[in-house]
Amino acid sequence: MIYKHVPALFAQRSQEIQKGILEAAQAHQEAEERAAKIERRLAGLETEVESLRAAARSEMAAEGERIKAETERRLRSIQEQAKQEIALMSRGIREELRNYSAGLALDLAEQRIRARMNPETEERLVDGFVQDLRHRLRPEARN
Repeated sequence: MIYKHVPALFAQRSQEIQKGILEAAQAHQEAEERAAKIERRLAGLETEVESLRAAARSEMAAEGERIKAETERRLRSIQEQAKQEIALMSRGIREELRNYSAGLALDLAEQRIRARMNPETEERLVDGFVQDLRHRLRPEARN
C-alpha cells in the first residue's frame, strides 16, 4: 500500500515544489522589474530635479534683470523729477533775487535823490514837469 501511494505522494509533492519554485521565480522577476522601474524613476527624478534647478536659476536671473531694469527706470525718473524741481526752484530763487536786487536799487536811488533834493531842485523839477505838460497839451488838443 505504501508502494502504491508513495509515488503519487512524491509526484504531488514534486509538483508543489516545482510550482513554488516557479512562483518564487516569477516573484523574483517581478521584484527585479519593480526595482528596475524604481531605478529608472530615480534616474528620471535626478534629471527632473536638475531641470527644475536650471529653470529656477533661469527664472531668478530673469527676475533679477527685470528688477534691475525697473530700479534703473525708477532711478532715472526720480533723477529727472529732481532735476525739474531744482530747475523750478532755481528759477524761483533767481526771480526772488532779481526782485530783491531791484528793490535795493530803487531804495538806493531814492536815497541818492533825496540826498540831492533841496527846495530849489524841487521847484526846478516841478517847473520842468509843468512846462512839459503845456507842450504836450496844445491849444488845439484841449478842445
